[in-house]
Amino acid sequence: MTTHSPTGPGKAVAAARALALDEARPAAVARQHDLGKLTARERIDALTDSGSFVEFGSLVMPTRDTSFEGEIDAPADGVVTGRATVDGRPALIASFDFTVAGGSNGQAGSLKMFRLVEIAINEGTPVIMLLDGGGHRLQEGLDSWHFAAGFPLFNDMVALSGHAPMVSVMLGPGFGGPTNFAALSDFVVMVRGTSSMGIAGPPLVKAATGEILTKDELGGADVQTERGTAHLAVDSELEAFDAVRAFLSFLPSNCTQDAPVTDEVQAHPDAARIGEIVPANTRLAYDVREVVERLADEHSVFEIRPRNAENVVTAFARLGGRPVGFIANQPLHLGGALDSPAVEKVSHFVSVCDAFGVALVYLVDVPGFLGGSAAERSQLGRRSGRMLFELGQATVPRMSVVLRKGYGAGYIAMAGGRSFAADPALAWPTAEISATSIDGALDIAYRREIEAAADPAAHRRQLHDSFAVHISPLAAAQGFGVDDVIEPADTRARLLAALARQPRRWPARGPQKAHAISPI
Repeated sequence: MTTHSPTGPGKAVAAARALALDEARPAAVARQHDLGKLTARERIDALTDSGSFVEFGSLVMPTRDTSFEGEIDAPADGVVTGRATVDGRPALIASFDFTVAGGSNGQAGSLKMFRLVEIAINEGTPVIMLLDGGGHRLQEGLDSWHFAAGFPLFNDMVALSGHAPMVSVMLGPGFGGPTNFAALSDFVVMVRGTSSMGIAGPPLVKAATGEILTKDELGGADVQTERGTAHLAVDSELEAFDAVRAFLSFLPSNCTQDAPVTDEVQAHPDAARIGEIVPANTRLAYDVREVVERLADEHSVFEIRPRNAENVVTAFARLGGRPVGFIANQPLHLGGALDSPAVEKVSHFVSVCDAFGVALVYLVDVPGFLGGSAAERSQLGRRSGRMLFELGQATVPRMSVVLRKGYGAGYIAMAGGRSFAADPALAWPTAEISATSIDGALDIAYRREIEAAADPAAHRRQLHDSFAVHISPLAAAQGFGVDDVIEPADTRARLLAALARQPRRWPARGPQKAHAISPI
């Protein structure tokens, strides 16, 4: 954007504006660099298209109304806000400045955030928050005059949720307020070695509970991505910005638009050999990510939460240039069974895809929900309902392919068969679909009969073989529980055809209501 040299009274404004720039604060910039971090403004330059950032609120200073003596040196009140483009598409940026009062949220800076989210709601523009430090500024927060009004920004973020994407990038200490921002975001990236997040930092935790923990032990990048609190951990700030660009590339700017489609479409070179990946023997594991890679357009897969709940894979990808969301059981971990972390991971991913019109592709190889005392302690009986809830709420097209095991309620939760109107509902020749595994059924319903047999082992084999005939993919198709049994090599073509004929979303089903009630 072209700017003109100030004249007359404008020189005073220009001088005030210059005080907020990095050039006016070399010592603070040097300290930030010594921590291995970019400044708030350098981060904006690294993330956004060159020359596209237009700041608003650069002249903001901390509130003068404070019960504390002295003034806080807080240029722009510690947060740089403005508009820019990212890969040619509009975005609203808030970059918190750790060199200004530790990146804390002041009253004046909060007004800038209110404005930024207001614009996002009105214009349907994604919000990207670059978080470093923060929490409520104690110089202002220890005063009922200021704090009693609360923080309406969270209410506004809820209003924005599902309308335009929200992204949080954790680039430094992020306990307290920044974690609350991240909790309402659709995608959260952390940088190993420099970022952390959590409800309370080590000093407050020590004071409240007596626990003595480092910030990395309490809420470091690897810890929080394994828990699922954050979606991705990377090794540098530049990698974090690349991840943000990749995430946004699959989504429209807001829910009224179509997700961006690319013209550069090329199938994986081994797409026709996809059937070689999955063994017919259900006791043998394989990496389902290879199946996703071969079904999707080449080099298009972007996995979400790869370190969390590894028994299920969630990933954005493209099919024929169109964004889709893959949900696949991962036999390498827990045999692909669904536990509480997996349910939460899938449910949130389905919610994001449905909000922004991204079709769902389920790859089913599930032995069911994972039972046991740990499952009950995690409230899996209740949490499993959220996976059903989010899928039932979804209005985007969903497609399901049973690769191998399709057992019990897990099969239903993975959109198997007619459960949630998958179109198409397909199965491979290796599929086994039933209420439970044959061995499980024999242990429960036929235990006494087997024990009473003259040769229990032989009788068990005889029963097993007799039931195996009835759980074949052919039987599933004969009963029209699935649309067809197809060769693995034909899967990509069938999914492409389904995408081509289906709308971005279907009308919502069910009676009119004010608010559907999530199980969790």
